[in-house]
Amino acid sequence: MAYLERPPAQPEPVRLALAGCGWIGAFHAESVANRIAGTRLEAIADPALDAATALADRLGTAKVTAEAADLWRDPDIDGVIIAAPARFHASLITEAAAAGKHIFCEKPAARSLEELDGALAAVEAAGVELQIGFNRRFAADFAAAKRVVEAGAIGVPRLLRSLTRDPGTAEGIPHAGRIPPGTIFLETLIHDFDTLNWFNQGAVPQQVHVMADALVEPGLKDQGFLDTAVATIRYSNGAIAVAEANFSALYGYDVRGEVFGSAGMTTAGSLQETAATVYTEQGFGGGTPRLNVELFHDAYTAELAHFADVIRHRRDGTPAPEPAAPGGADARTALAVALACIRSVETGAPVNVADILPSGVLPEAAR
Repeated sequence: MAYLERPPAQPEPVRLALAGCGWIGAFHAESVANRIAGTRLEAIADPALDAATALADRLGTAKVTAEAADLWRDPDIDGVIIAAPARFHASLITEAAAAGKHIFCEKPAARSLEELDGALAAVEAAGVELQIGFNRRFAADFAAAKRVVEAGAIGVPRLLRSLTRDPGTAEGIPHAGRIPPGTIFLETLIHDFDTLNWFNQGAVPQQVHVMADALVEPGLKDQGFLDTAVATIRYSNGAIAVAEANFSALYGYDVRGEVFGSAGMTTAGSLQETAATVYTEQGFGGGTPRLNVELFHDAYTAELAHFADVIRHRRDGTPAPEPAAPGGADARTALAVALACIRSVETGAPVNVADILPSGVLPEAAR
């Protein structure tokens, strides 16, 4: 008797849940549900239950809850995407780790080193994976620049630059009065700090000096709001880096990076979605995207695909994805720089990064 012809067995999907369905959380949910093969959006949790239900209905997700704790108790969930407000990140990491769930957490992983160290201890004790949402590592041009630096093609890094300019309006910054103090360092420039650490081939950030102001919304400076900042960072290999940010780029979301070395230079980042240029009666241009999810659409998707591949490796024994994604040590290094920048603003003086660490020990070098 001949064998029956049967279709090959489909591998079990990686089952992910979302905690926090705001702007970026909703985009991540769409990626899992529609853009990443072999994954399933198992559940959505958000205290704003109406918003969570609307997103779940749109994406065909059956499980919805107002309580993140329901995700931890669900045996059908392999990993969780934490996209809640930053002040909740450390506690959610700790709870998810205790429940044995693998974790993808948006940046920053915490708003203080003490909180972060507690969360990282929980991750280590549970033996689960933790990936941080430093999406620029997954952008094709930034990854290519990193490979150039690693290959030694530009020699020894001497000067580095990274910038983030968020879209604004001619009238000012929407909801500026509700943006917590320190946001420009902890939630915006934290991307640039990680990028510079990653570009600089394992060197350790040693000292920062910052100038910052409320140039777009000067009336809010007395409340601790800053919308413009330039940070200079000195590294252990002698390289000097500059990170800058502003919250009102009228032309759209603007993210770029550069490494200048002893034998050349590499750059990353563009205001255009593609290299195409359009010539019309309005002039010429390249389709500048307005929002981060437009400029980094593929990078946001790729970082979650990597997270799913890591879980699949741990669960099914498939090959481990390479290169390694940003984890707890990278989150700690970037956060240490951000907190040192805040102190530099407060004191008006350079700050040694080691001085703000609980242990007084410099953070680990970025991979």
